[in-house]
Amino acid sequence: MSLTLMTPPIAEPITLNDIKSHLRVTHNDEDALLTGIIIAAVRAIEARCAIAMSPQQWRLRLDTMPSLLTLPIGPVIGLDSVTVTNVSGTEQSIDEALYETSSGRIRLTAPWPKAALGGIAITFTAGFTDDVPAPLLQAAKMLCGAFYEQRESTSATRFFDVPQAIDALIAPYREMRL
Repeated sequence: MSLTLMTPPIAEPITLNDIKSHLRVTHNDEDALLTGIIIAAVRAIEARCAIAMSPQQWRLRLDTMPSLLTLPIGPVIGLDSVTVTNVSGTEQSIDEALYETSSGRIRLTAPWPKAALGGIAITFTAGFTDDVPAPLLQAAKMLCGAFYEQRESTSATRFFDVPQAIDALIAPYREMRL
């Protein structure tokens, strides 16, 4: 299984002005640094929760299709395409009649063609289409603050773990997998 970002988000859910206000930064000297920190913090929250805070397109490749599959990133906005490449290298789109979808899950309703290794490609768009939940935004801002204060990987104070307050804010958005 492999997961590839096909189309990154057009914009981050936190603006440079938002984070400068949060950090009480009044100068423009570190705008490039802060922009990078925003991206790093948002991606860290997304990875920890298996979510997309802003709409983005992903491609999941599988060797075989299970009878029920939960897409690895949510919330799922839409299933863009499902294709199978067979052992001879021929790619074909899978008819929507062969599966059903609901809440980021795909269930087979009929047998699929045999696929080559990595031959099943599911392209989907995930992300919040309206407002990103406030606790996720606050967690990302707090992580930006931690990254801004702790800029080096080694120092007298070591920064290994996500601060507990951030974990508490994102906990309701982390999907529990059994």
